[in-house]
Amino acid sequence: MWHMKYALVPQLKSRIADNLSRLERQACTDPSLRRAAVAVLVSGEAPGAMADVVVTLRGARLNRHSGQFALPGGRLDEGEGVVGAALRETHEEIGLSLGEDAVLGLLDDMVTRSGFVITPVVAWAGPVSSFVPDPAEVDTVYRIPLAELDGPEVPSIIPDRDGGKPVMSAVFPTVGHRMFAPTAAMIYQFREVCLHGRATRVADFGQPEFTRG
Repeated sequence: MWHMKYALVPQLKSRIADNLSRLERQACTDPSLRRAAVAVLVSGEAPGAMADVVVTLRGARLNRHSGQFALPGGRLDEGEGVVGAALRETHEEIGLSLGEDAVLGLLDDMVTRSGFVITPVVAWAGPVSSFVPDPAEVDTVYRIPLAELDGPEVPSIIPDRDGGKPVMSAVFPTVGHRMFAPTAAMIYQFREVCLHGRATRVADFGQPEFTRG
């Protein structure tokens, strides 16, 4: 049954780690792009409960990407690696402290319209009863049940108005609004690779114009 398939149990953690270990990850080394990392956090309200993935709604007063859906994360500090950045930003944004032993692997790098290359770091958060969002950065924290990632509108793909890459989006009932790439694309690849063991790529998905700002 679906609730057992996505229960927060050690078997799920092992399955995700095994699937990530088989992914021949695509990395971007373009030196002209700024580096960033995000955390794809697998959590749940209690052991054995439905596992979820954590998404935030960025604060409306932020200078960049305000009011957009995002995974916890941000740009790398000087001398910082992607794992360290993802874990640091997770603590700063939603009050969750994780060690490097929580990291299960990395998904493909994603280049954004705003000039960043983002590395998604998949981490096992385990049971978390609640999060403590930083009000200066995060408006809302959503816990999207993994079962919703298999919904019929994941992914939804439409042609780009400017003739570029087709724009990818997804609708998750928990969020209640349409979520666009790059965040939706990274969640989609997490579903494909980590949950289903498919080497699905998302680099050919475009992002809407508003993600520049």
